[in-house]
Amino acid sequence: LIPLAEVTLHLPIEVADYVDFYASENHATNIGKIFRPDGEALTVNWKHLPIGYHGRSGTVVVSGTDIIRPMGQRKAPTDAAPVYGPSVKLDIEAELGFIVGDGTELGKPVGIDDAADHLFGVALFNDWSARDIQAWEYVPLGPFLGKSFGSSLGAWVVPMEALAIARVPLPQQDPEPLPYLKGSGASLFGLDIRLEVRINGTLVSSPTYAGMYWSPDQMLAHLTVNGASLRDGDLFASGTISGAEKNTRGSLMELTWNGQEPLTLDDGSTRAFLQDGDTVTVTGWAPGLDGSRIGLGEVVGTIAPAHGSTPPRT
Repeated sequence: LIPLAEVTLHLPIEVADYVDFYASENHATNIGKIFRPDGEALTVNWKHLPIGYHGRSGTVVVSGTDIIRPMGQRKAPTDAAPVYGPSVKLDIEAELGFIVGDGTELGKPVGIDDAADHLFGVALFNDWSARDIQAWEYVPLGPFLGKSFGSSLGAWVVPMEALAIARVPLPQQDPEPLPYLKGSGASLFGLDIRLEVRINGTLVSSPTYAGMYWSPDQMLAHLTVNGASLRDGDLFASGTISGAEKNTRGSLMELTWNGQEPLTLDDGSTRAFLQDGDTVTVTGWAPGLDGSRIGLGEVVGTIAPAHGSTPPRT
């Protein structure tokens, strides 16, 4: 065995296209309450289709790569006009990334019962998010610069076959999905995968993937239903993994409720959002045969200062 500290990690795939979904009902509900306090937490389409956005594959980096604090526009509700500068609400999103193999032809959707033929495996994923930039830009077209500055992918891909024991039923889907998202029903599944999120060594959250509303098969079927083609090395992510309990929320936005309830780390310092120099480590495992555990490795990133600017501490 070679110690991890003595090796250089590389991206396990050359990322072709990248899509990020929004598959946790708990996460979507929390974010809706924060961003739209006077409206419905879930948008009217959320339980009818797996919502997602097309991200920037060129900024997916391997675990261990520093994340430079992004610059951009932000405008708080109380501000008269937007300002430009480094993000002051830099966040994490603990997710699973699904690796696609066996490309398809343009114009030929992948049926949900065939989705398994294109799912190779999973890796841990952290979709870093600048919440202040995101909140100002996301209406009406969704995430853009608040997401595209960097996303971290674990260096280990666990094949789907290795996770056979970890398959669990999906939560009840109501209303019933349209036929293209239901198929025979045999391919729909959740995954019993347990994550842990640490900031500078302090355990701040323990998300569980088993409660995710949409199946990976449904996400892949929806991704291609319009005829979009797949390529070897395509990556789609689950969206933030959050449970019903506070200690299972997979983002600081939820854990601190948009900074109103800061976390206390083991060294006595507090965090509403990430500070420069903070190191975030996400680890995970799934049950295997005979009581064994299948490790998913880790995905790690450290926040570096914004280029040409010293951001305020939050």
